[in-house]
Amino acid sequence: MSDLLEIAVVIPTFNERANVPTLVAKLDQALVGRQWEAIFVDDDSPDGTADAARELARLDRRVRVIQRIGRRGLSSACIEGMCATAAPVVAVIDGDLQHDETLLPAMLDLLQRDTELDVVVGSRFVAGGGTGDWDRDRVAKSAFATKLSRRVLKGDLSDPMSGFFAIRTDHVRRLAPDLSAIGFKILLDLMTTSSEPLRFAELPYTFRLRTEGESKLDHVVAMEYLIALYDRMFGHVVPVRFAMFSGIGVLGVGVHMGVLGAALSLGADFLLAQILGAMSAMTFNFFLNNTLTYRERRLKGFRKLFDGWVSFCIVCSVGLIANIGIAAFLHDFRDGSAAGSALAGILVGAVWNYALSSKFTWGRY
Repeated sequence: MSDLLEIAVVIPTFNERANVPTLVAKLDQALVGRQWEAIFVDDDSPDGTADAARELARLDRRVRVIQRIGRRGLSSACIEGMCATAAPVVAVIDGDLQHDETLLPAMLDLLQRDTELDVVVGSRFVAGGGTGDWDRDRVAKSAFATKLSRRVLKGDLSDPMSGFFAIRTDHVRRLAPDLSAIGFKILLDLMTTSSEPLRFAELPYTFRLRTEGESKLDHVVAMEYLIALYDRMFGHVVPVRFAMFSGIGVLGVGVHMGVLGAALSLGADFLLAQILGAMSAMTFNFFLNNTLTYRERRLKGFRKLFDGWVSFCIVCSVGLIANIGIAAFLHDFRDGSAAGSALAGILVGAVWNYALSSKFTWGRY
């Protein structure tokens, strides 16, 4: 039997401490006779997931740990883990024990036997696969997400939402610089980034129920999926982060006008009402951008949030001055139309706010 490393199993984790020893034991059983390593990529879990993996790594050199500080996101964690191995094949599996690790040898065999094959996907939607005990609502949401993903997918993949697959590592290294690393569906990112369609095979498995820890599925995760689809469809025209920042800015205008109107109706003078509206809008924009636009860099803790809010308000105040100045210049000195001048000012202000807040508000930590 060759001692050459055959496969690396990348396991992105956040608060999965209880599942770490069980998963390693299951991998040891499933991959008996194969040369493998497990790479836990942990987003600095407060429950000590990385420490639990390190305890195992001291006893088993096949276990490795990457603990990411100040970075979050399943896709980006997978990319770091996949690029950190010398194995010719790398698999991705969730740390919650819901994927069927016994499928890994068959995935590896297919890639070793068929040199034309690029990726093998564990699928819930081919004959023999299933979603287990999912309720009707979750099945419907998954079906809708799968239908959306087919609009950007290269190839008739039955389960593009799968987070369980094996791929040749050299493809990952080649594609890594162009991956969006947005959201939680790294397979979709890989499949849509490659200029040449990746050749794939699908193997059926049945999705298991989580037994330990808590599900990471929430409304923000769903939003990230839509963001990832936007990036693949339109990101080359308008970068996704700028589009989100601008969209939130539009919502902020509504907040500004709402607070302005409410303050005026309560008897405040216009200047005070305008200040209240502007501060409310900037505060709204800051927290929504912190939650969505910069989720992987979001600020936490009172001190960081307060410092970030102050820097964001300063940046936006300067951006407002630039907005007004550019609009006034174009209107008064270039004989521009009022609407055109105003739009030009808004665009300059938006670019200023985005560029400076990216650097000084969310780029400092």
